[in-house]
Amino acid sequence: MELSCKSEYAILALLEMAAHYESGEPLQIRHIAARQNIPDRYLEQLLATLRRGGIVKSQRGSKGGYLLTREPRKIILFEILECLEGLEARTGEEKVNSKTVDSSVIEEIWQEASRAANSVLQKYTLQDLCEKRDSRRQLDIMYYI
Repeated sequence: MELSCKSEYAILALLEMAAHYESGEPLQIRHIAARQNIPDRYLEQLLATLRRGGIVKSQRGSKGGYLLTREPRKIILFEILECLEGLEARTGEEKVNSKTVDSSVIEEIWQEASRAANSVLQKYTLQDLCEKRDSRRQLDIMYYI
């Protein structure tokens, strides 16, 4: 499984919003784009998709922008990727409609790999990513003392 540029940009934007979640203030697209080095127009499209998926909400007006709809600890990575990429949580109970035994074996292995990847993505939240990022930043600071 490969992380698409679209998903990476979206997660970076969500991390930025998660860092400011406690303030309750919406973040403007230009702020997020500048901090995370994401093209404005592309970020606008990604945030629209995330808004339709119920992960972020928009606020209009001069103090408008985007906010997370829930606490970062309640937003699961799988949910984000499912919204952006249309991932499906496969249970392995679908019928394998293959023409050959070889195709059937490949499909079974692919489903197993997909279930494993989905399991990992369902285990981590946006808060977990924030904590990992913060601990890495602490390590970087220590090296420069």
